Amino acid sequence: MNKHKKSWFPKKFLIRLTLLNILIVSLFIVLSSWAIYHTACFLVEGMGTMNHWKQRQFNATLFHYLWMFSLIAIIVGSMIHFYFTKKLMKPLRKLIVSTKSMKSGNYPEPLEVTSNDEIGQLIEHFNGLVGQLKSNHEHRQKLVTDLSHELRTPLTNLNGYLNALKNGVIVGDEKLYHSLYKESERLTKMVTQLEALKEWDYISEQSYVEKEKIAIDVLIKESIKMFYWQLQDRNISVKVQVEHVEINIYKEGMSQAISNLLDNAIRYYEGRGPITIIGKRVRSEYHVSISGPSQEISPENEEKIFERFYRLDASRNRETGGTGLGLSITKEIIEQHYGKIACKANEDTNTFWFRIPF
Repeated sequence: MNKHKKSWFPKKFLIRLTLLNILIVSLFIVLSSWAIYHTACFLVEGMGTMNHWKQRQFNATLFHYLWMFSLIAIIVGSMIHFYFTKKLMKPLRKLIVSTKSMKSGNYPEPLEVTSNDEIGQLIEHFNGLVGQLKSNHEHRQKLVTDLSHELRTPLTNLNGYLNALKNGVIVGDEKLYHSLYKESERLTKMVTQLEALKEWDYISEQSYVEKEKIAIDVLIKESIKMFYWQLQDRNISVKVQVEHVEINIYKEGMSQAISNLLDNAIRYYEGRGPITIIGKRVRSEYHVSISGPSQEISPENEEKIFERFYRLDASRNRETGGTGLGLSITKEIIEQHYGKIACKANEDTNTFWFRIPF
């Protein structure tokens, strides 16, 4: 019963539209036939060559044929109109079915666009809407899954140790409290980075961002100063070669992007040699590269490391406090400046570079 009702529903509009057009066309045909009939009778009567009986016979015959031809015209016209209207509404029926499928929580396959008229444009926009909604749903699902996975380990560690301390199973010492503090610090940092990521997701959708002319070489040097004590503590030297160029940028965002790349180079520093920072003008773009000795990144991971929560070595990153969000945030910021960012591995040295137009 429900199936029959659903199949009947899309045809209701088609039937109403057809009946309305039949009514209008029939009215005009009847009015035209009535006018033709009376005009013909008036003209024949004016000729004066027919008697009264022949005049009545002529009028009756004319009336009969006019009604017969009018009826044929209405029937044939209605059939042709129904056929072409049904063909015209076929995409709309498919659109109705797809909309019902979306209402049930499904994402239907894209509908075929067969014309460039209003219906074709409607279907094209509908396909785009379905694709966007599907992409947003998949993104939310992945984000929730990744976030749950990332939070589970530090929370489990904290709960386990705190429960053991509460029950007297273990006795706290400086090393244990330091470990618990690092886990708590990692959680706090992750939440902070998630907030930053959400902010840049929002900013990337806006057509206007407050930017200003900034000397990018000065900004790079200021970012390096923020890591002075970390560099001193690990005895890491920094080699800086940056050209002076003023660029219209979002200062806070670009400062964060450079700091994230420096933090990454220091965090995963392995071996000897300085961290090299180069900034130079290349035609209408400014290129920045940050290189440092580190564990080699394989070619298949060069693109993945910019994905949210992606980490090359999960265990190592947990120990050093990595969340797998820093490079993702950096990528969002650089792309907001219409730039490009990538990584290039060369034996025991990894180079992260980006370029932005000015």
